[in-house]
Amino acid sequence: MPQVVGIQFQPVTKLYHFSPGPYTGLLPGEWVVVETARGYELVQVVVPPKEIDEGEVSGQLKPVIRRATSRDLSQKEYWASQEDIALQVCQRKAKEHHLVMKIVRCVYSYNGRQLLVEFLADKRIDFRNLVKDIAHHFSTRIEMRQIGVRDQAKLIGGFGKCGRDICCSSFLREFHPVSIKMAKNQTLPLNPTDISGSCGRLLCSLAYEDDLYAEMRRYLPKRGQRVETPEGIGRVMHLNILLQKATVDLEGGPRVELAAADLNIPGHPEKRYGNGP
Repeated sequence: MPQVVGIQFQPVTKLYHFSPGPYTGLLPGEWVVVETARGYELVQVVVPPKEIDEGEVSGQLKPVIRRATSRDLSQKEYWASQEDIALQVCQRKAKEHHLVMKIVRCVYSYNGRQLLVEFLADKRIDFRNLVKDIAHHFSTRIEMRQIGVRDQAKLIGGFGKCGRDICCSSFLREFHPVSIKMAKNQTLPLNPTDISGSCGRLLCSLAYEDDLYAEMRRYLPKRGQRVETPEGIGRVMHLNILLQKATVDLEGGPRVELAAADLNIPGHPEKRYGNGP
């Protein structure tokens, strides 16, 4: 089985596998130099060297070139201090070129040989003249990258509805698909304000417990469904999925809350809903 080390290019981002080569003693938090399609880059170790199955390896593993030196780290610190200046320049030049785009962040490579410019735009932008202008100003290689509003929220950070740091900037390394069906499965209000994050998109946290809710709903009737109860026939008005209870309007009677196990659906092959599989 191949041995790999897990590295990140930026904090709380996707992990990539590299071969540790002779550096089998790498520890989380260490900085190393690797070679990518954009040249040499300074990256941080997150997962120490370990063996994985062949099927988990995508493409050919590139090796770690070397451990970072104090000079590498000093260069990184210096060029990181220049990123706010670069951001202001790029924002000004985008306005001068009358481009409908929002420059969100500028990131230098550790040695200053490349400047990555990340931007938001509603459609494709012809930024060729802007790139020439920025490259002439900074005398370095420029890479433009269009990002989405979820990426912007990850970069800026903030607090979620729970009062804690938003997931994407604190621990969520990759975005996963989220759908309105997940909110429906959890009987959440479908008001966009209630189920959207600071990015304006559906909350990433909707996906965390969706499998559990989907499994627990299997043994519950649907809202509006006619059911038999020990107190008579009625119609389901509300479900408490986690407690496995249902609120039922009895025909000609009061509204009652009952355990799902006490509900029968006439004609259904599996009448008892609360007893599980």
